[in-house]
Amino acid sequence: MARTRSSLRRAFAAGLTVLATAAAALVATAGPAAAATTAGVDVSHYQGSINWTSVRNAGIEFAFIKATEGTSVKDSAFNTNYVNAYNAGVIRGAYHFARPNISAGSTQANYLASNGGAWSADSRTLPAALDIEANPYSGGYCYGLSTTGMRNWVQDFLNTYRSRTGRYAVIYTTTSWWNQCTGSWTGPWANHPLWLARWSSTPGALPAGAPVWSFWQYTSSGAVSGISGNVDRNYWNGDRSRLVALANNT
Repeated sequence: MARTRSSLRRAFAAGLTVLATAAAALVATAGPAAAATTAGVDVSHYQGSINWTSVRNAGIEFAFIKATEGTSVKDSAFNTNYVNAYNAGVIRGAYHFARPNISAGSTQANYLASNGGAWSADSRTLPAALDIEANPYSGGYCYGLSTTGMRNWVQDFLNTYRSRTGRYAVIYTTTSWWNQCTGSWTGPWANHPLWLARWSSTPGALPAGAPVWSFWQYTSSGAVSGISGNVDRNYWNGDRSRLVALANNT
């Protein structure tokens, strides 16, 4: 993902995401060339100034935009990107980079919801995403938490976000990190859309218990008109009408 650090590298063996509330309507696709997908990006201040009209004209229909990290970082480009993406007709969603070893899940969910991660049924706002992956800082791959501790942290975040917004957050992760650090926990996939990170031509194995991916980040080195340099490219597992349905919770 386009995060606070370009050096943050997610494990490649990631599984893809699930929208269990609409799982029956979604069919997993084989790779980036598959037909029943909708193109998107994810960005942060690292992409610099973005021409969102050009991005939309290039066929990008959705974007996840970094809002927050931990309990003290709000991305400097978030407000501009979030508004300009919406005005260009791009379906947008905020994302939060998790720091499970510095504060409670509830604390970070509240920070996200209060700093751009709120939701409204306007056909262009997705539920926010929890970006939880390998720790790029000190403290260990799994942030020093046991599998039980990590499950509790994630559940605390998800419960609080739902309480604040009425929506189930999207979960961005890799299959390898999730299975190792949560002990192959299957609990969230009954309701929370899976956003898989796996830079490859195929999604590969999904996190334990996930029946289908909803979003798939398939490369970190994409090119899109209106964005300078590399950008993460993603697919939504369905057409735009299904993405609007997710945005509107219908």
